[in-house]
Parts: sequence; C-alpha cells; structure tokens
Amino acid sequence: MRNKHLGLNEFKFLLKAAVRSGIGEQTYAPRMVFHGREACPTYEDGILEMEEFFHDSIDKLLKRNKISPSEIDVIVVNISMLATMPSMAARIINYYKLREDIKVYNLTGMGCSASLISLNIVENIFKNEKNKVALVVTSESLSPNWYSGNDRSMILSNCLFRSGGCAILLTNKLSLKNKAMFKLKQLVRVHHGAKDEAYDSCAQREDNQGNTGFHLDKTLPKAASRALVDNLKQIAPLILPIRELLRYSIAIFMKKMNWSSTKGGPKPMINFKTGVDHICLHTGGKAVIDGVGANLNLTEYDLEPARMTLHRFGNTSASSLWYVLGYMEAKKRLKKGDKMLMISFGAGFKCNSCLWEVLRDLDDGNVWKDCIDNYPPKTIVNPFMEQFGWLHDHEDPDTFTIPDDYVIS
Repeated sequence: MRNKHLGLNEFKFLLKAAVRSGIGEQTYAPRMVFHGREACPTYEDGILEMEEFFHDSIDKLLKRNKISPSEIDVIVVNISMLATMPSMAARIINYYKLREDIKVYNLTGMGCSASLISLNIVENIFKNEKNKVALVVTSESLSPNWYSGNDRSMILSNCLFRSGGCAILLTNKLSLKNKAMFKLKQLVRVHHGAKDEAYDSCAQREDNQGNTGFHLDKTLPKAASRALVDNLKQIAPLILPIRELLRYSIAIFMKKMNWSSTKGGPKPMINFKTGVDHICLHTGGKAVIDGVGANLNLTEYDLEPARMTLHRFGNTSASSLWYVLGYMEAKKRLKKGDKMLMISFGAGFKCNSCLWEVLRDLDDGNVWKDCIDNYPPKTIVNPFMEQFGWLHDHEDPDTFTIPDDYVIS
C-alpha cells in the first residue's frame, strides 16, 4: 500500500495472486522492505543482504564439517540479479582469506536453475582434478529488484520471490567420503533460449515508467512444460530401469498403432518412481508444482516437500531446491541408498535436473528445525482474503481510497 502507482484494480489482482500463491506469512524479505525503502534501495542494500547470508551460512557449514577455509580449492557463487565490483565471490575470498590459487566462478543471470549449473561446473572440474574441495554458494538479492510499478506481469514477482540462500560443500576426496550426505550420479541441462517464446517468458526489464522488475509472461507455463519434457527425455534413459523404458516404449507404440484397449484414452506416462525414490522440485509457484506433478503423475506425498517449502519460505530462486531437500531430511524421509531427482527451471529458458544417491540415513533438523513439527499444517490457505476481502466491496477505481485503518506510513 506504500506503492502510489497501484489502484483498485491492481490491488484486486494482487489479492487474487497472493491468495492463490500457496505462500504463508512467515517468509523473509530484505531489510529495506521493512524499513519502507523498497522504492529507493541503495547499492549497499543488495550487498548487505548477501553478506549477512554469506557469513552466517558459510560459517555454519565450515564449522559443522570441520573444514578450514584454506582447504577450499574451488568457489562457485551464483546470484542472478546482482552484479558488483569486486564480485560477490571476491568478497567471500577476502572475508575468509581463501588461497591465492583458488579457482573462482561468479555467475549472474542464470535464474532459478543456477544451482545445478554451479554443480555442473564443479562436476567438470572434478573430472580432471582429484582430491579437491569446492564451495558452492547460491542466493538471490531482492533488495535492488523489488518492483515498485503497476505492470501486472511484474507485480507478480513481489508475491512469489523471497529472501534465502544455501551454502554447499562438494568434494572428490576419498578421505572425506564418510562425511558425505549425497553422491551426484547424473546431471542434464536443457536450454530453449533459441525459441523466442521461451526466451521472453521471464526476463528482467523496465516498465513504461522506467521501473525495473522481473516480467513473468503468460507463456511461462508452456515454456516450462516444453523444457521439462526435453530434459526428461535425456535423463530418463540414464536413471530408469530398462523394464520401465521398455514398458513405456511398447505403450507408446501401441497407442500410435491404435492397438491399445483404451482407444482415445490418456497418453501413456513414464513412471519415474521406478528409478527414483524422491522428487525435489523447484518452488517456482503453485502452478509450477501442480504442472510438474501432473506431468510426472506424482502423488501429494511426492509434492508435499515443494508445497511446504513454498508456504514456509516462498520462492527463494536457485536456493529453493535445497530448502525442499532440507524438508525431506528434517522429515527423516532420506535413507541410505535412496535416489533423489532434482528438477529446476530458470530464465533463458532452462530446465536442469540431476540425480543424487543418499549415502547415509539423514535426519538433521537444518533450517526447518524450529517449525518442522508444524508441517504439513491442516491448511495452507493464507488469511489475505479475510484481511483484504473488503477490496471487492469497491467497484469504481476513480473514487477508491485506502481506509485509514490500512494506511501504511
């Protein structure tokens, strides 16, 4: 309500989007939002948001694993919508006094799929160099990217994106094998940037008034679906048993030849649960989770970690996968030998996936420890309609004014 560019119609749109978003009331936003400065963030706001996260998460990660900063050989940092000089990776190197021969990668613009791109970089380094330790840091800076205009396709991002991040240690050192939680088995990346519709489906841009924001187009669900299908075509033969691939091929062939007993019925679907125990989905939004669930014929149990992460933390961009993974761990779902498929989407348009093997039973509380016993709640319906439903009592945008009770200074 501090946004003076919004009128009755925009408020109604925001209310509808917020009610349907699947996001709860305990998510996190940058400090400048709470300070009432979202329309005029400073350069330092973005840096402060990242450094607070870096220092807290990396300190805990190194301490828990008893790893000294001097042991890190590779660092990969991905923050898509904040470019600084020196880079954010350089700031981490300076703070922790990392070695001079460290390999450094600082990624921007990779969107919500940047985590798996970072993993791919480390994977390729590990193929050629032995006994290395890599630090991957993934987050997003919302401070300089909070939208203050009235373009509906850009307002939506304020309803979905929230602050968060994750720090991850990767290694190919045999001496650290006993500390490992997961082993990377496969990784597949698909990029549809050559297709204009996919390329334009989500992008950072300016509106007609010059306000910068993140545009989410109506074509986004279609772009995500097509990228997902192409990615799954590549990773399925790598992770599923031969019997399931053969069954699916026969079913498709019979359907094409009209030999199926269910002519005109639903298209045959491949069953990823024959080779995967857990599905870790990017929390791109309720529609994204629903769409992937339908495409893969997943149960509500399979989708619960993604839905609960969206409710508790919102869409934290590239780090959201690790919050979903944390939910599975906190719920003690992950057992030694289990296989877990991660699926992420990102601007460009990209769909990346990877398969992990769980190396030991996992039950740490992690970031969920203060609330995991409350999930899943009886309902994830948020109270926004109850609080702001009075907006629907107004019909004329020209005479609409915000009641004094709701004015925010």
